[in-house]
Amino acid sequence: MTDDRAYSVTELARQIQGVVEGSLLLQGVRVIGEFSNVRPAASGHWYFALKDADAQIRCVMWKGTAAAQRILPKEGDSAVVTGDVTFYVTRGELQITVTSLQPVGIGDLYAQLEALRAKLAAEGLFDLGRKQPLPPLPAHIGVVTSENAAAFQDVLNVLRRRAPLAEVILSHTLVQGAEAPPQIARAIQALDRSGRVDVILIVRGGGSIEDLWAFNDERVVRAAADCFTATVAGVGHETDTTLVDFAADVRAPTPSAAAEIVSQGWAQIPQVIAGIEAALSEWIDGRLSETDTAFNAASTRLALAAPSRKIAALRQSTDYLLDGLVTRLASSHQLRRERLNGVTARLEAANPLALLARGYAVVTRPDGAAVRRVQDVSAGDRLSVRVQDGSFPVRVERNDGDNDDGQYRLAGF
Repeated sequence: MTDDRAYSVTELARQIQGVVEGSLLLQGVRVIGEFSNVRPAASGHWYFALKDADAQIRCVMWKGTAAAQRILPKEGDSAVVTGDVTFYVTRGELQITVTSLQPVGIGDLYAQLEALRAKLAAEGLFDLGRKQPLPPLPAHIGVVTSENAAAFQDVLNVLRRRAPLAEVILSHTLVQGAEAPPQIARAIQALDRSGRVDVILIVRGGGSIEDLWAFNDERVVRAAADCFTATVAGVGHETDTTLVDFAADVRAPTPSAAAEIVSQGWAQIPQVIAGIEAALSEWIDGRLSETDTAFNAASTRLALAAPSRKIAALRQSTDYLLDGLVTRLASSHQLRRERLNGVTARLEAANPLALLARGYAVVTRPDGAAVRRVQDVSAGDRLSVRVQDGSFPVRVERNDGDNDDGQYRLAGF
């Protein structure tokens, strides 16, 4: 490649691939190291790194090769890897395409980690009795991480959405490298001693065991365990575990999940408000219903007690009484008329005038006494004769009362 023309990136990558994969020295190599960042794919292929104290190289083991192995890569284990050095053109990375694995033992980093974990556990730093409950509605949320880390932006995005009224206070620190552990410890202690935060989030994005090693440092673990403020650890991805996870009051699988956990109470406020509104609405509806019922009952009682209703009832009663009175009066009148007619008929039957109409006459003396017998008069008596249409005087000329026939003659004047 000594000509002056410019190569495309792909052309150069292909040249490198040809050189690497064409070298017999790089085929069938055997490399000893410690597995790191092991990631099995859904396809069945395995991706991981092989590392030692000073370097690492990426490796890939295809599905068919993995199925034939007695062991599979496990984070922290050491092994002898046999394979071909290849060049992945798409990413421009060297890697070992693994053809076989031979175990060596647990890696040094994991051995150190296990020893420290056992020591701190024996001191009781990870006991459940030390765990503090998280505040239900933290108004001030402290975050220990790097200001430039993607994890911090993830936390901010979650808190802006779920707890927009909460104040976020960042305690900036390195999260990777030899200088990170003391800085992380001081950042935790600074927030705890400030008295300004209700909860502390210790977060970092995912990475290899080396990338996350600062959160296995004893200084960091003790700083988290000694906090008077409640802590939530969200370091790495869900499969990553560090000693800070054991020391914190709550472990979250990711930084975003840590933010979701501390904002859970805030996120439930709309549902709580909705529940209160529903309960209040139901109470108001109940009260309105009771008021309507009471109002209707009162209206009914008022209508029943209204003077107009009583007057109408009295009018109706009066009508009934009048009708009854008229009926009784009419009946009484009829009865009395019938009685009167009977009496009248009897009187008519006993009326002397009625007899006069049939040709009879009534003779009375001057003193008004009726003449009933011949012996009641004497000759020369003046009498009055009453007939149907009037009366006239007469004088007795003689009294033949002594005669057997009792005849006498009346003289008219």
